[in-house]
Amino acid sequence: MEVSFFGSRVQALSMDQVDSYLEEALAQGKKTRIYTPNTEIVMEAKDKAWIRDLLNSGDLRLADGIGLVMGAKINKIPLEERVTGFDVSIHLLQIAQREGYKVYFLGAKKGIAQRAAQEMEEDYPGLVVVGSHHGYYEKSSLDQDLTQDEEEIIEEIQRLQADIVFVGLGFPVQEVFIHKASQRLDRGVWIGNGGVLDILAKEQKRAPEIFIRLHLEWFYRLIKNPSRWKRQLAIPKFLIQVITKKNAVKIVREDFNENESKGN
Repeated sequence: MEVSFFGSRVQALSMDQVDSYLEEALAQGKKTRIYTPNTEIVMEAKDKAWIRDLLNSGDLRLADGIGLVMGAKINKIPLEERVTGFDVSIHLLQIAQREGYKVYFLGAKKGIAQRAAQEMEEDYPGLVVVGSHHGYYEKSSLDQDLTQDEEEIIEEIQRLQADIVFVGLGFPVQEVFIHKASQRLDRGVWIGNGGVLDILAKEQKRAPEIFIRLHLEWFYRLIKNPSRWKRQLAIPKFLIQVITKKNAVKIVREDFNENESKGN
């Protein structure tokens, strides 16, 4: 099932369904772009058609935000499970370790992606991280040609035959890069996963388990970084509009066709 939030479409999938999808995609060498919008991203996309189109072009579009789950429930739509970019990233590492897929890390400050690779190879014996690159390079917008830096990174990913690419550049820069890079390459699972590399490098910690269970990761991040308070206003604004605007949240597709979604 697909649910539209102000035009941004997410798939109502469980983590088990996502795992099955990814295992099959990797086994078949199918190109897969994973985007994980949260409430803040949906609110930004609401008024920007190019962001909505970019998000909706993903093969997997997963609800990474309790606000989206709450908004669906308010409208009696069964979006039962939040599937986070962090959790999908960890599951991808586990699949790579088990099946021998090659991983590439892109993003964060200089040295972080390389350290994340070292840490993950220690935590997941047998995992192969074939390459990494920091996120401080010249970038292009969606309607511009790739920069020389981007061309070189894409060429390296292709040369190293990476099966899974973590792109931690922040929204929407990471989605733009994935969209453009995947047009050049016809394989690989690409996930935009924000600050995940900082956590994998053990530079930062994820929220404690109690915050995760209570769906209060956003509150933990606010405590750790009070300057985020303006960003967190997206949640109440979203819920108010979900309640007051007709068809703000609606089912746009009842089924989920894996074969149609993968590799488009």
